[in-house]
Amino acid sequence: MLILDCPYCGPRVQAEFTYGGADVPRPAPDAPADTWFAYVYLRDNPKGAHDELWQHSAGCRTWLRVRRDTRNHDVIAVEVAR
Repeated sequence: MLILDCPYCGPRVQAEFTYGGADVPRPAPDAPADTWFAYVYLRDNPKGAHDELWQHSAGCRTWLRVRRDTRNHDVIAVEVAR
């Protein structure tokens, strides 16, 4: 199980968080349909460091940007998502 270090609540187990997806730039609202299709359905499966969004849903409800290594699930960094 992952341990995420919430900046406000301290280290907590993964069960307290809700995964919010990969931290990928969102297209403009008026972007063409193929751009939106790629954003929603086509994702790389990177090996190594990867940025993700998590919400501390069972705690302070803060959204966090988590940098995690997908090879071994090591959490590299946690910061408040802005």
